[in-house]
Amino acid sequence: MYKNYLKKFFHWKLIIAYLTAILGLTVVLTTTVGAAHIPPLVVLKILFTKLPLINHLIIPSWSIGEVTIILEIRLPRIILGVLVGAALAVAGTTMQGLFKNPMADPYIMGISSGAALGAILTIVFGLNIFGMYTIPLMAFICAAAAIFLVYNIASVRGKLPVSTLLLAGIAMTLFLSAIISFLMYTAGEKLHGIVFWLMGGLWGRNWNHVMMAFPFIFLGTILIHIFARDLNVMLIGEEPAQHLGIEVETLKKIIILSVSLITAAAVSVSGIIGFVGLVIPHIMRILVGPDHRVLLPSSALVGGIFLVWADTLARTIIAPTEIPVGIITALFGAPFFIYLLRTRKRSMF
Repeated sequence: MYKNYLKKFFHWKLIIAYLTAILGLTVVLTTTVGAAHIPPLVVLKILFTKLPLINHLIIPSWSIGEVTIILEIRLPRIILGVLVGAALAVAGTTMQGLFKNPMADPYIMGISSGAALGAILTIVFGLNIFGMYTIPLMAFICAAAAIFLVYNIASVRGKLPVSTLLLAGIAMTLFLSAIISFLMYTAGEKLHGIVFWLMGGLWGRNWNHVMMAFPFIFLGTILIHIFARDLNVMLIGEEPAQHLGIEVETLKKIIILSVSLITAAAVSVSGIIGFVGLVIPHIMRILVGPDHRVLLPSSALVGGIFLVWADTLARTIIAPTEIPVGIITALFGAPFFIYLLRTRKRSMF
């Protein structure tokens, strides 16, 4: 038994190590892609100059322009892509596990509609309180407000029934969507900006956007991972989990608030990017199994890898014009999800 445990432990470690290496390679390779091609070796050298112990060993062989392109334009966008992709994948994995519903995704709580409403209000009324960060901040505030309302509507005598929570989330989404539709109808010439934001994208993002999203995504992801073992127990049902000593209601509240936190942070800086939180969890559940201790970190890594490559395709496929990355994720995600549904109808969980 002890040997089997060690074998599983090292197997999981190997999976995470491989995926981490692939993510690192993805970051380097996608940083080279763009209007100005920069060789991978130059990218690595520039990145190594930022490491305190080895920066003095690097001999400069690049221009100031290349440094600016890599460190100020491409890298923050790529890092944000990793964060957003990881956040959506972790949120989707968690929601599917908690609800035992393969169709659950990060937006099921009305979070996306709340964030969209905040962004659209900013665009329609021309708000510019915080400069370029007004839209992300308003999106986050409205997403948080939507979460608060759904949570309070769904709570019944201090408990949080899953069915009530789902219905409250759907009702909130429909209500906010109606307001969004009205604002779009009256937006006039601002409609283009609204539609572009709703499609999701990472254009124009910088290190400030990364720092804006990182604390919330990091905190929420760590909280969810702490309760990974409890999520495994919840897969057998709420009542058996209660008998095994799990504080089911407390766990649900912590998990739902954590998922809401990371999803709101992701949506506020990227708009609505679909299918990452729906498809990636299914793929990883097939590859690594249902154990959330390995499923959560592996989903986070693959979610980051997928979104970075999707964004790279979005910004280069018809350059210099950019396609919203939400279109790319839907084009790849929807057919693959249909394939999964047709081939694995009886074994989603």
